[in-house]
Amino acid sequence: MTGSPLPGLGCVGQPRLLAGLDTAERLDREAHLAVHGPLPRHSPDALLALAENTDLRGRGGAGFPFARKLRAVTRSARARDGRSAVVVNGSEGEPSCLKDTALLLHAPHLVLDGALLAAAALGAEEVVVGVTREDVERSVRAAVAERGPCGSRVRVTRLPERFVTGEGTAMIAGLDGGAALPSGQKVRTSERGLGGLPTLLSNTETYAQLAVAARLGALAYRSAGLPAEPGTILLTVAGSTVVEVPTGTSLAYVLGLCGSGPGQGVLVGGYHGRWLSPGAALSAALSRESLASFDAVLGAGAVLPLPEDTCPAGEVARVARWMADESAGQCGPCVRGLPSLASAVAELVGGGGRAALEALEARMRAVRGRGACSHPDGTASFVASALAVFPDEFRDHAVGSGCGRRVLGALPLPADANPERLVVDWTLCKGHGLCVDLLPDVVRLDADGYPAQGVMAVPALLRPKALRAVRRCPALALRIQE
Repeated sequence: MTGSPLPGLGCVGQPRLLAGLDTAERLDREAHLAVHGPLPRHSPDALLALAENTDLRGRGGAGFPFARKLRAVTRSARARDGRSAVVVNGSEGEPSCLKDTALLLHAPHLVLDGALLAAAALGAEEVVVGVTREDVERSVRAAVAERGPCGSRVRVTRLPERFVTGEGTAMIAGLDGGAALPSGQKVRTSERGLGGLPTLLSNTETYAQLAVAARLGALAYRSAGLPAEPGTILLTVAGSTVVEVPTGTSLAYVLGLCGSGPGQGVLVGGYHGRWLSPGAALSAALSRESLASFDAVLGAGAVLPLPEDTCPAGEVARVARWMADESAGQCGPCVRGLPSLASAVAELVGGGGRAALEALEARMRAVRGRGACSHPDGTASFVASALAVFPDEFRDHAVGSGCGRRVLGALPLPADANPERLVVDWTLCKGHGLCVDLLPDVVRLDADGYPAQGVMAVPALLRPKALRAVRRCPALALRIQE
C-alpha cells in the first residue's frame, strides 16, 4: 500500500511479545537473546503438549487450535513421504491491522523462533515467510542474515499487498510462484500446501506466541490472561497503535489507554468484523466468550472506534467500495456482486429513498454463501452489522436528510484507495442509455431514462468498461475523473 503507516506500540501489564521495545526500536539477534534468552529445544510430543496446555490458537482470524494444525500436518506427512513445510503468513492486506507488521519490523526473531521450532518438530525442510511490505521484507531478511547458517532454512518472499493475499490458498499460490489469489477450492493446507506438501500455515503472532510459550513453559504462560483463554493478544487500535494486552482485559480500558472512547460504536475484527454499539463496547471484554455474546469475534485483532464527528454511513460506504475493489475477481459474487453491493450502499447514503434500503438488503442476500472464498460473506456481514448498529443514520440518509456530518476517514484505507469516478455532463446527456448497458453495476437510470447520479465511483475491475462507456457515449456526455 502506498504510504503504509508505522505502528505505535503500547502494552497493558508486563509485555511478552513486545518486551524490550520500550528501549530499542528493533531487536537484532543479540538484543533478542538478551531480552528473551535462548530458545529451548522441544521434541515433537513436547511441542504438541505445550500447544495444548496453553490452548494456543491462531491469531490471524479464525482462532483455530494450533495443536490440531500440528497434528493434521504430522498425520498428512506420515501418510506420504514424511516431508512437510512451514509457512509464516506475514500478509496484512487490511489497513486497519498492523500487529504482524509491528512484530516483523521490531521483533522479527521472535517470529522466526516459533516458525523454526515448529519446523524442527515436524521435520520440515523449509520455512517460508510471506510478506507484502517492502520495509517488512527488509527487516525479515536482515533477521535471517543475522542468524548465519541457521537462517539458511528460511526463505522470504514478497507478495502483492492486497486484502485477499492473506487467504490461505492465495498465500500458498503466491509463494509457489503463481497469482496470490484464492483457489476457490476447499483444500486444507495441512494436506496439500506449499509445493504440494503438507504445510503448517499460521500467522506471525501465532508463531511469536509459540516462541514465548516455549521459553516460559505452560504454567508460567498461563499466569497472564483468563484461565480458559490464557496469554496475551495483540490489538491494532484505530489503525495506528499496536497494544499487547492480557486476554480478558476490558475493551473500554484499552480504548481509554489509547486516548479514545467507544464513540458512535466500535468495529471489532476489522473489515470482515462486527460493529459493537457504544453500550456493548463499554461492557465487552477482549475474550472469545465475551465477544461471542455480542455476535463478534476478535479476528485479526483490529479495534476501530468511530468518532462522534464523522458520518457512519459515509464511512461504511468508503470501506464497502474499497472491499469491492480488493476482490479476487474470480467469481460472480466478487466480480459483480460486491461492486453492486458497494453501489447500493452509496446510493442509499446519497438519498436513494426507502427503496434503496430494500435494494441493499437484496444485494447482501445475493452474495452471501456464494463466493469462492469468504470475502463476499465478510463484506456483506460488515455492511449488515453497520445497518444494525447505525439504523437511524442509514435511514436519515436514505430519505434525504442525512446526518449533517462529513466523512473524516476514521476507518483507515490506503492513501491510493480513492476510486476513479464516472462523471455525467448534464448539459450534453441525451439519455441514450448505452452507459447502463456497459456498466449495469455502476450506472442506474431514473424514471426518465437518465443516469440517477451525476458522479459514480468506478471499481478498478470495471475501469476498462468505464472507458468504453466514455468512448461510446453518442453525446460525449461522460468523462472519467481521478
